[in-house]
Amino acid sequence: MIRVLLAEDQGMLRGALALLLGMEPDIEVVAQVGRGDEIVDAALTSRPEVALLDIELPGRSGLDAAADLRTEVPDCRVLILTTFGRPGYLRRAMEAGAAGFLVKDGPVEELAAAIRKVLQGETVIDPTLAAAALSAGPNPLTARERDALGAAADGATIADIATTLHLSESTVRNYLSSAIGKTGTRNRMEAVRAARRQGWL
Repeated sequence: MIRVLLAEDQGMLRGALALLLGMEPDIEVVAQVGRGDEIVDAALTSRPEVALLDIELPGRSGLDAAADLRTEVPDCRVLILTTFGRPGYLRRAMEAGAAGFLVKDGPVEELAAAIRKVLQGETVIDPTLAAAALSAGPNPLTARERDALGAAADGATIADIATTLHLSESTVRNYLSSAIGKTGTRNRMEAVRAARRQGWL
């Protein structure tokens, strides 16, 4: 039996996925979580062979949790399953060590097949998304520019962002200005929206 951990914040969808995967003769869902910050603990307890992670989870994103799993539970293969087929997300998932990336609108048979493939060492990527990621190119934002935009997302002031990131206000302004230029937008809130749309944040 392939032991699977399922991380999905929508309870009904999580239950449906667990039920459908449980109907497969060789797959057993051994853990289910609704928050990103519960993934590693659940994996350490249940020892799954494959972790099926949503990206946008409360507490911690599935992409960050994927990187944590690579360190904490290196034998566990990660498959990202998301509503948001954004090219930047695919690139970040691969950088975090994910073995697969699928969007949620595919059939469950495709998901079960992907679980089997990643367990055998293959990489499984939604073909439409792979093509979009190649044409989109790499994320132009540096890690610090992403941090500054992320901190600005809820409308924080420059002073607040500087305190949060332990930087000077002038450095924060420089990072935000650079991010605005790279996203081709007019202000930081537009830059946040543009970066999210691309999956860069």
